[in-house]
Amino acid sequence: MSVRIDRLGPVDTALVAGRIAEAFTALEVTYWLVPDPSKREAVLAGDFEILVGHAMRYGTVYATADRASVAVWFPSVGEQPPPPADYDVRLAAACGEWTDRFRHLDELFAANHPHPDHHHLAFLATQPGRQGQGLGTALLKHHHAWLDANGIPAYLEASSPRSRDLYAKHGYRASEPFRVPDGTPFWPMWREPAGN
Repeated sequence: MSVRIDRLGPVDTALVAGRIAEAFTALEVTYWLVPDPSKREAVLAGDFEILVGHAMRYGTVYATADRASVAVWFPSVGEQPPPPADYDVRLAAACGEWTDRFRHLDELFAANHPHPDHHHLAFLATQPGRQGQGLGTALLKHHHAWLDANGIPAYLEASSPRSRDLYAKHGYRASEPFRVPDGTPFWPMWREPAGN
């Protein structure tokens, strides 16, 4: 199956954030982040919009042609970009009473992030009704081809055993998980470029 991949721009920020929120609402960690199920998807979308907007400026955002699946990458090579503008204010506006939980997760991600040069897969998300059809794999292969050609490793945090196992099939190796306060794990995963 051939899947067309498009690079997206700032006009697509809300669409990408919404797609990630829609796909991630079922993840175990989101139950801790936003305990109220009636508000979960909207709060997640608000948080993701900050990060996706930042990626539109400093990273790379891809989607399948039908926009059912999206990938958000940040290069972590050389001098790092500044944090998102007005991040604390925007995070509080998006996350409300759960802002401290999102800050805690940010701190965990920062503490476990590797330092060697790499590209960071911040998000890979597929519309729930389209999962299991190879769309996320097509997005991974698309960027991996560029990383392999340029000799650059990749890093991500897998949020479930299912995603950990999927990424392992694409050459990622998991480290010991770190956990949010309710015990939900994230697996740091590293991929060396093919041929190295």
